[in-house]
Amino acid sequence: MKKLGMLLLALLAAGCGQDIAYRPSPQILPSNIKKLSIRLVVNKTQQFGLEDKLTLRVRDEFLRDGRYPVLPESEADGIVLATITRYVLTPIQYDARLVPTAYKLRIMIDLQFVDKAANTALWEEKNMEGSLTYPASTLPGGKTEEQARETIWDSLARDVVKRVIEGFGSVTGTSERRISPDAPSTAPNAKPDTPLPPVNPNPY
Repeated sequence: MKKLGMLLLALLAAGCGQDIAYRPSPQILPSNIKKLSIRLVVNKTQQFGLEDKLTLRVRDEFLRDGRYPVLPESEADGIVLATITRYVLTPIQYDARLVPTAYKLRIMIDLQFVDKAANTALWEEKNMEGSLTYPASTLPGGKTEEQARETIWDSLARDVVKRVIEGFGSVTGTSERRISPDAPSTAPNAKPDTPLPPVNPNPY
């Protein structure tokens, strides 16, 4: 009996050494946020139509992810707001005749999430950047500016969904110190780089 008691004590001690407690994963969004709405992206550049493309791509990415239903704002608990703040197209390579053969396109957005019931912005992520370096469309395998934008929309949409659902640190914006105020833009009608506008913490 003594040996049996010692064996039971040993088994109990071994069981206590194992972490078998149920620990649910941390909840990133508050428990009251069960349905989302995607507000039309605000475009603060002079590139026409960017807001429609990015809005559709972000909505499609949330639908593809499927963890939160996307509904009209009147039926949603949380609202995703994005603002396109910068659009910079820069030639980075030239041929012997000084014709550009490669470009780098950078598009930056500010992201904000609003708890509709509390009428409060829960967080904001500034300077989320999508960028692409690509050969000119006149070269084999090259892209047009529009094709480059489409690739960046896909990347930014994935980052927006990840930041909203997986929380702080999953996607990090570019530091403002890394953004040159004199960065050139060769895109037609592109807005010159200016300091980023302040984000309204309460858009209502």
